[in-house]
Amino acid sequence: MASDRDAMQVRFEKPHPVQLVGSPTARRLLRALGWTQQFEGLPSLQGVFVVYPHTSNWDFVYAVMAKWALGVQLNFWAKDTLFKVPLLGRWIRWLGGIPTVRNAPGGLVGQAVAELQAARREQRYCWLGLSPEGTRKRTAGWRSGFYQTALQAGVPLCLVKLDYGRKEMVATHFFQLSGDAESDMAVIAESFAGVQGFRPQCASPVVLLRAVPEAQASASRNEGSRSHV
Repeated sequence: MASDRDAMQVRFEKPHPVQLVGSPTARRLLRALGWTQQFEGLPSLQGVFVVYPHTSNWDFVYAVMAKWALGVQLNFWAKDTLFKVPLLGRWIRWLGGIPTVRNAPGGLVGQAVAELQAARREQRYCWLGLSPEGTRKRTAGWRSGFYQTALQAGVPLCLVKLDYGRKEMVATHFFQLSGDAESDMAVIAESFAGVQGFRPQCASPVVLLRAVPEAQASASRNEGSRSHV
């Protein structure tokens, strides 16, 4: 499996062409809190960030600080009702939030793919940030929306490690999905091995929900009924 991973990474030679400038203040704040970051730029103008694990509300706080520290602009989907709340909606948009379109062709995945494809045609920057677990509770696995989005849009996937054990935020592993979900997920699971969440017992196993027994998948969907892809 290591050779498969290396073959995927060969497409993204360094230095990455998309280099960003972050906030020195945000970097100093994270260092004061004991956190380090690893980031070497982006291999393309469009792509999908997958953040793992998601076990606490603190994940969002640290992710936003890392976003500012690294200079990464990213968008994420949120329930459209949140944008109707005064001030809150404006703040979410400022952070990069995009309201879900309930009747979008192909659902939320279709909306995400359409946005990435439009960005590619227009040669503009567009990276989406997704939490495939969909909830802070432990579930039987990951929702497949992130996989279908990156695969259908033909964009790179970046695996973002939010490791509380080492207090590291790592966004250096990029690869193109092959379409062989089992093989791809094995590589993803290997990359995330040893990463510890804020509540380690709540981290979901790195496997697509469709690959687990239907009873377990149904329970996971009921627990994690949020607007994550």
